[in-house]
Amino acid sequence: MADRLYLVSCVAKKGEHPAPARDIYLSTWFVLARNWIERDGAPWYILSAKYGLVHPDTVISSYDKTLNAMGVNDRRDWAANVENQMDEMMSEYNEVIVFAGQRYREYLEDYLRHRFNSMKVPMKGLRIGQQQNWLKHGTD
Repeated sequence: MADRLYLVSCVAKKGEHPAPARDIYLSTWFVLARNWIERDGAPWYILSAKYGLVHPDTVISSYDKTLNAMGVNDRRDWAANVENQMDEMMSEYNEVIVFAGQRYREYLEDYLRHRFNSMKVPMKGLRIGQQQNWLKHGTD
């Protein structure tokens, strides 16, 4: 069983042309989160409102979809899809660290708590500027 895995939510600001998922999301927050994770060296996946669970190397196209604009049933369906993708695509890990807002976590948290020995949401409750500061200077 591997050590830890990161999950990071998608963001609105995206490049216009198809690109690896790690490069298509352009917001300051996402770049800081990606840099944090890549410094750690642990595997990671993106929680995409359109594609579900996306490996950072997977080439995707830009899209205009967010969980913040989805109804409850659509968010539940999205979470169930992500759970299925995790079961199909992912190895076993001891710990999951989630860099994602409440809408991206709300229907996944129970699954994540059962699937992993430990689930952490280190920036839970922080506003965007505080999250960016944490990603620049925080410690695990």
